[in-house]
Amino acid sequence: MMPDLGKYAFAVLASYGASLALLAVIVWASLRRARKVRAELEQVEARRDAKG
Repeated sequence: MMPDLGKYAFAVLASYGASLALLAVIVWASLRRARKVRAELEQVEARRDAKG
């Protein structure tokens, strides 16, 4: 069910689209950063375990 947006339809829908795109970018960047940090942490823990 889509409300009648009249002459502002393009602006409203474009704003929704831009917001969703930015949210997707933030989620992607967060997941990418989490993988990088996890890999670095595993390296640090491996060095610590190797030293005894």
